[in-house]
Formats: sequence, C-alpha cells, structure tokens
Amino acid sequence: QVQLVESGGRLVQAGGSLRLSCAASGRTFSSYGMGWFRQAPGKEREFVTAITGSGRSTYHADSVKGRFTISRDNAKNTVYLQMNSLKPEDTAVYYCAADPRGDYRNSGAYNYWGQGTQVNVSS
Repeated sequence: QVQLVESGGRLVQAGGSLRLSCAASGRTFSSYGMGWFRQAPGKEREFVTAITGSGRSTYHADSVKGRFTISRDNAKNTVYLQMNSLKPEDTAVYYCAADPRGDYRNSGAYNYWGQGTQVNVSS
C-alpha cells in the first residue's frame, strides 16, 4: 500500500510559478514510478508528467513541455512538480499517482492516488 498527500496548490497569476509536492508513505519510495495528472472542470483527467523510480527518466505531455518539471527526492519520499509560465488553461485539480504498471501516461496504469490539490491561474 502507498499513501499520497499533495500540497502546494493555490491561486497564482498567469505567467507565475508554483511548486506542488506529493509526499508518499508505505513502501520503498524509489521502487516505483510517480506521475502527475490534472482534471479541469467538465474535462477528463489528463496526464501531465511522470518520473521513474530512479528519477533517470521523465515523461511530459506536449502541453507542458518546457514549462513544467517533475523531480523526486527519494530520501524525502517526495515528488515535486515545478510549474513555470503558468496559463489560465493550467487551472485544474492536480493529482499525484504512484506505482504505474505499464504506460506511465495512462491513468489506468496507476494503483494509488492522492486526494488532489487545486491550482487556479488567473488571467
């Protein structure tokens, strides 16, 4: 079992930056990959970015490439999402997810989910 707790969401102006954190507990953190997804009102949950357990490989959605960076600190059991150059269309609830089996970009591959943290980007 893995428990996930996200934090860091808030209201920010367009063009600003924000860092989300996701603290994990329950299993050896470095043994599993992590992902970030988001869901805007009236839309389906979508893949944002993911990272392997070692941190050596990352994956990004085209919409966030060059603006968002995922990283992890295995000593702190925490994964981060650094978001720069934020746009109003980035407004969503952001979820972290753990332990993907298969395609890191597929939400159905993940076994564990956090409760989500709200990010609002004003224009």
